[in-house]
Amino acid sequence: MPGENLSRDEARERAALLSVDGYDVSLDVRSAITDEEEGPRTFRSVTTIRFRCNEPGASSFADLIAPSVTAVSLNGRDLDPGEVFDGTRILLEDLAAENELVVDALCAYSRTGEGLHRFVDPEDGEVYLYTQYEPADSRRVFANFEQPDLKAPFRFEVRAPEEWTVWSNGAGARADGVWRFAETKPISTYITCVVAGPYHYVTDSYTRDLGDGTTLEIPLGAMCRKGLAPYFEAEDVFLITRQGLDFFHDHFDYPYPFGKYDQAFVPEYNLGAMENPGLVTFREEFIFRGRVTRAAYEGRANVILHEMAHMWFGDLVTMEWWDDLWLKESFADFMGAFALVSATRFTDGWITFANRRKAWAYRADQLPSTHPVTADIRDLQDAKLNFDGITYAKGASVLKQLVAYVGQDAFLEGARRYFKRHAYGNTRLGDLLAVLEETSGRDMGTWARSWLQTAGVNSLTPQVLLNAEGRIDELAVLQEAAVIAPAEHPELRPHRVAVGLYRLEEGRLVRYARAEADVDGPRTLVTELAGQPAPELVLVNDDDLTYCKIRFDDTSLATLKEHLGAMTDPLARALCWSALWNMTRDALWLAPDFIDLVLTFGRRESDIGVLQMLHAWSVSALVNYSPQWWRPNGEAMLAEIARRDLRGAAPGSEHQLAWARFLASVASSPEDLALLRALLDGTEKIDGLEVDQELRWAFLEPLAAHGAADERVLAAELARDDTASGRRHQVRCLAARPTAAVKAQAWAQVVESDALSNALVEATIAGFVQPSQRTLVAPYTAKYFEAIERVWRERSIQIGMDVVRGLFPAYPLDQDAQATLEVTDEWLAAHESAAPALRRLVIEARDDLARALRAQAALAKD
Repeated sequence: MPGENLSRDEARERAALLSVDGYDVSLDVRSAITDEEEGPRTFRSVTTIRFRCNEPGASSFADLIAPSVTAVSLNGRDLDPGEVFDGTRILLEDLAAENELVVDALCAYSRTGEGLHRFVDPEDGEVYLYTQYEPADSRRVFANFEQPDLKAPFRFEVRAPEEWTVWSNGAGARADGVWRFAETKPISTYITCVVAGPYHYVTDSYTRDLGDGTTLEIPLGAMCRKGLAPYFEAEDVFLITRQGLDFFHDHFDYPYPFGKYDQAFVPEYNLGAMENPGLVTFREEFIFRGRVTRAAYEGRANVILHEMAHMWFGDLVTMEWWDDLWLKESFADFMGAFALVSATRFTDGWITFANRRKAWAYRADQLPSTHPVTADIRDLQDAKLNFDGITYAKGASVLKQLVAYVGQDAFLEGARRYFKRHAYGNTRLGDLLAVLEETSGRDMGTWARSWLQTAGVNSLTPQVLLNAEGRIDELAVLQEAAVIAPAEHPELRPHRVAVGLYRLEEGRLVRYARAEADVDGPRTLVTELAGQPAPELVLVNDDDLTYCKIRFDDTSLATLKEHLGAMTDPLARALCWSALWNMTRDALWLAPDFIDLVLTFGRRESDIGVLQMLHAWSVSALVNYSPQWWRPNGEAMLAEIARRDLRGAAPGSEHQLAWARFLASVASSPEDLALLRALLDGTEKIDGLEVDQELRWAFLEPLAAHGAADERVLAAELARDDTASGRRHQVRCLAARPTAAVKAQAWAQVVESDALSNALVEATIAGFVQPSQRTLVAPYTAKYFEAIERVWRERSIQIGMDVVRGLFPAYPLDQDAQATLEVTDEWLAAHESAAPALRRLVIEARDDLARALRAQAALAKD
């Protein structure tokens, strides 16, 4: 639609012209439970906007994406909707100094998780609604000025079915059949929220003495679908919430400013969560229907704290435009991990950060689309794609480096001044740097240019020279710039690092010396370690202070190959695993060698989150970085270790559960599939392993993918679990079956039709793409490139992203691999004028495939 993709220039022009005094939004969602309508199902939305214009007589526009507009009134003057509304924008001409706009529209319920999403629970037929807006989908629900720097107070009222409860950002109550909510503080459009339906709702409270004679009281609430209520661990959610509120009040010295604190776990959610003030929304997969490991609980706690950090970084103080998205996401990612470690039972959270979050950043920062943490965001499509590993995890890693650089006290004092100085306002990079310069006394401009305004990840390698007595004569850290096709990123950054020296003592690999140093330039001497005994392992970036790719010297690599499992410190061990995985992706370490390390030392990994990451990496090493001729060997090796350690793990332990899920991810032989089938039907049992419903579906997917579970079997399983979760699992398993007819049907359902919801599109794509079915999906390479521009044009951006990313031919047959790169390049050359966001997705997928082929070629050469 013309005008849907708002540009940065348009937003700046509008912000210079207008300021908004307030919104009154009235929604009528009673239609959500009526019989199906012809065409899009709609609800009534009436919006009143009070705003000022500093150039009377000027023209501007309001945003609205809706099937139809019934009436538009500007300053009491009725406008013709057919003349002023083009489907995405409402033209506003001859503005006065003070204005009132009233828009009466019919807006469409969503099935893509964007706007006002409508979900029908297959278990009981109940209807549930929730909104999701970031970066610019509130205009699908009410007329507004959809950009983060036009903040305003909001008053919502909602007419809903009699038996429903409705929530919004402010506290609400029902009177005369209408839910009315307290006016919010000035906030951006994208963090307003409405949740409505027969949700299961649990309450609690938080109280804090503010030390000035006043007490802060925050009502707490948590909700989910009724069907998930038996699994809802609200007490744990409230525990983490209270611990987080204590932590942020202790460190931010700014009381939580948004009244109540509700948390809604909602169905078919595209994101992990969203920081709507007073009403945070989460994907309901954080409610665990089956047994999960401690890592899953840690992940949920981290997301709760990440969203809570946004109440200050993002909601109270908001970036001016999406260029500075990092001002909220990087800070929330860092502060979420910081709070997790400092305030909850998950005291090893920095291990997960080093092993999992930074892996996301390293991948994103080595793509051709890499960008500085402060990005160049031209429009809303750019913004949507920049919710990536750089904006989140690299930015958080850079902030961890910043804390090491300026000191924790100076960093937190800077945050406190930032909140007080810019409360309810909008900021840019310079606003944050100004307060940090005040509190640290350091020149933040140089640091920001190196870390925030350049792209790429540096590599740090130790260089050890020994003297005649076998002691260190000189230890240096070599820094290399990033090389990312098609260009080199020459920046050599200043790093505050710890360098650890390790040796074997009584069968354990332990650190015997450590020094911190400021690494700057291509070669830096660490003079404090001169004279130390010769190390068997040198770990640059010990304690994970900076953001870099760790490399090893030859002696250290040899030590890791023989003794990685003997490393006693779990964080150091996780850093070594991560470094070896980066080397595997860079074709400096062969995929079979990485898999062999997992075979040898995986069973000794005590940290369950690291173990589960090793499982994922070893599967990726097999399917992406190993050539076709070696894959059967790798499959057999991984399945063997999975069977061995499933039976060898302590009965009922989370390690046993992790190995069971790993077996499901690698099973392919008749023997392995027979074991999964026997565990499903109960003819074989493993002491302590409970095959609950979620694990049953995990076992069924490989059975379906290898032709050992047909449609009848999957229908019977759905009869056992005819729930929303069960249907997603069944759809994925159905699409995984190894026949051409199944693949054709799945392709048509996703690419040629928009009948499926976002969750079922995701499940269908996951089933369609099976690395073991390369021959079956090979014919879809040409179809993919014929379809993607049309899909991008006709479908919502979320579905477009899912299709373009998910259906790229990432697993070609070996003989077709080079041809797949060539046809990708031909498409890119022929579509230079395609949407930049679409091109970016294709370029990223192409780069992943090219990287995989380089690693496969390295094994062939060896």
